[in-house]
Amino acid sequence: MTLQPFVPQPLTPDALLELRSVSKTYASGSLEVAAVRGVDLVVHQGDYVAIMGPSGSGKSTLMHIIGCLDVPTSGSYWLAGVDVAGMGESDLAVVRNQRIGFVFQQFNLLATMSAWRNVELPLIYAGVPRAERRRRAVEALTRVGLADRVDHRPGELSGGQQQRVSVARALVTEPDLILADEPTGNLDSTSTADVLELFAELNAQGRTIVLITHEHDVAEAARRMVVMRDGRLDEPMGARR
Repeated sequence: MTLQPFVPQPLTPDALLELRSVSKTYASGSLEVAAVRGVDLVVHQGDYVAIMGPSGSGKSTLMHIIGCLDVPTSGSYWLAGVDVAGMGESDLAVVRNQRIGFVFQQFNLLATMSAWRNVELPLIYAGVPRAERRRRAVEALTRVGLADRVDHRPGELSGGQQQRVSVARALVTEPDLILADEPTGNLDSTSTADVLELFAELNAQGRTIVLITHEHDVAEAARRMVVMRDGRLDEPMGARR
C-alpha cells in the first residue's frame, strides 16, 4: 500500500478566502521586521469586511497577500478552496486579472483613454475579443451609474466618478472578490459617501468585498470590521452587522 502525501485542507471548506497563521517578515541586512504576525481570517462568499488600522499596522502587507501580490513567510492562504502556495506564476497572474478585482486609493486610470477603454483593460489581458470588451465595459460602467460617461476621459470626471470607473474596471471580469485599498483616501466627504453607497449596493447584489482603510467611519460602512494592530488582527465585539 502506497501512502499518499498529506495535503492540508482549509479549516472552513465553504470560505471564499482563508488565512491560517499567516506571517510576513521582511529582512534588511541583519534587521528583521515582522509586518504581519500569525493572522487568521475567514471571509465567506457575500461578506463585506473592513480591515482597519493605522499606518504601519501591517494592513497593506496583508492586502498584498490577499491580492496574491506577495506571499507569506509562513502560514497558508486558501482562495476558493485552493492553496495559493501551490500556484505557479501563470496561475497567479490569472487570479490577479480575473478572480480579484482591485480598487486603489490612486485611481490608476490612463488619462488619454475614455472611461470604457480604461475599464476594458483587464479584458484585453484576458484575450477577450474587442466587441465583447466594449459591451462588457459599458455594462460595468452602467452598473456603477456612469452610463452617460462611457466616452469621457478621466480629466472630464470628478474624483468620485473616477473611482467609480475604477470600481467598474474591478467588476468587468466578474471576479470572486473585490479588494479595495483605501478607496476613499483621495475623495471628499460627498464622493466618499457615494463610493461607500456603491460598495453597499454591490454587496447587496452578492459581491464579496474586502476593504482596507485607516478611517473608522469608512470601516463602519462594512458589515463586518476587524482591526489590525502591530501586525495582528482583532475582531471587536459588535463588529459584525
